[in-house]
Amino acid sequence: MVLVYVSALISLLLVLILSVPYIDFLKRHFCGQYIYEDAPKSHAHKAGTPTMGGVIIVDCVLVAAILSLLMFESFSMKSVIVLVSFLLFAIAGFIDDYKKLAKKTNKGLRAKSKLFIQFLAALIPGVYMLITHQSDVSVFGLFHFDWGYFYLLFALFVIIGSSNAINLTDGLDGLAAGLSGIGFLGLTIMLAMQDDVELAIISAAISFACFAFLYFNHNPAKVFMGDTGSLALGGAFGVLGVAGKLEFWLIPLGIVFILETLSVIIQVISFKTTGKRVFKMSPIHHHFELCGWSEKKVVYVFYLVGLIFATAGVVWYIL
Repeated sequence: MVLVYVSALISLLLVLILSVPYIDFLKRHFCGQYIYEDAPKSHAHKAGTPTMGGVIIVDCVLVAAILSLLMFESFSMKSVIVLVSFLLFAIAGFIDDYKKLAKKTNKGLRAKSKLFIQFLAALIPGVYMLITHQSDVSVFGLFHFDWGYFYLLFALFVIIGSSNAINLTDGLDGLAAGLSGIGFLGLTIMLAMQDDVELAIISAAISFACFAFLYFNHNPAKVFMGDTGSLALGGAFGVLGVAGKLEFWLIPLGIVFILETLSVIIQVISFKTTGKRVFKMSPIHHHFELCGWSEKKVVYVFYLVGLIFATAGVVWYIL
């Protein structure tokens, strides 16, 4: 269990140390963010801020997790699959970020192409869980049921949904990084409590990489994680939930991600069916900005909501 702390510490220090030269590298190579045309006007000053910071998160997590797993002298196929899936989601995000920079626009990888890579990244752990006869699901520990072959569809939904949910949340300085740190910390505690040390090591590395990255990503952000970071973090959140049989516990741990996603779905359905918008803008963090809230206020309130629900989820899990 000590290696869970070791993994967290290595990841934290690596991100803190390597982010400074990496941000300088991004600045020298003009890897600046292009702002969405319909974004709130208050975001105009963010144009040109270095992006693709997710590369440092992913690299440091992989190093910290692999080193810790080797020290643990246990590197199961499940851990390999989790890390491979994490890397594939990161690759999808990297291609998207690179295309945006190359085209000098906020439009990167085509939606179908991005979804295809996400599908492959989610399919690997989904199939693994199916062939190893782990298709049972626990609903908050209250009751269990076996999905059989339908579990694969459920796993794909959880993993791809998580990836896109954190991607949608990454719209304000520090929002996705802070909430991810909280969510993965809760996930680490749950995994450790069920003696799933290998997955806890990976989750701890991700959690503390996010907390370290937050030092550079908080308002005003010196760097953005980009899709490289948000897609990878979201994918890992879902994959660890599936691999650790904690699928439904992702709800309290990632409640803000879910609310952000629901706000987009509600907005789209409402506009297409009635021609009216429920929110001034979606995802919902932009709605609060347009209601007059400062960016920092939105982020801190969302942190509080995420922390309350994650804490409640962990306490419920313990009880």
